[in-house]
Amino acid sequence: MIWDNNDDIVRIECENKASIIQKHLNALREERRPYVFITNTMNIKPIRRLLVPVSMLEEETYKAEICTYLARKTGAHIILLQANDYGSHARQNVNRIVTHIKGVMERTGETISYEVAQAKKNSFKLTQEAAERQRDFRHDLLILTASRDYGLDDILFGTPERKAIQRALVPVMLVNPRDDLFSLCD
Repeated sequence: MIWDNNDDIVRIECENKASIIQKHLNALREERRPYVFITNTMNIKPIRRLLVPVSMLEEETYKAEICTYLARKTGAHIILLQANDYGSHARQNVNRIVTHIKGVMERTGETISYEVAQAKKNSFKLTQEAAERQRDFRHDLLILTASRDYGLDDILFGTPERKAIQRALVPVMLVNPRDDLFSLCD
């Protein structure tokens, strides 16, 4: 696994319980490195396919470096799941990620396999859809952006990333969308 004995990625192994997952998420709010959740209900296997949901939020583009790095290290195929929004922001974010992938391929001469898939749901439900579509995409790792701030609904009903971690059948990597985000260099 790419995250075994790797100081660049934090690995969290825990039970699939809301309170335990949320406790870890709260503790990792300031973490600069990507972090991977592995619960006792997840299927762990070699990384061959990465699912990267892309919403309308600007911070989604932070996932470009991470998914490109992982694809280069593992040979994995990247699936960019574009939110089904009326506006163009999700499409623009996908285009930025694709531009990054193509730039890395030009600089390194490596081939990175990727595709863009259209989500059924909009940006607000995209995280949930990504966690539930394991059978459709057959991905081995789900890469999400952590919420910047928790609103009242997140506090009362749970954060989207916590719900995704509980629903996911595969490990979930979270990228913190802060300006000083630690990134794995290409």
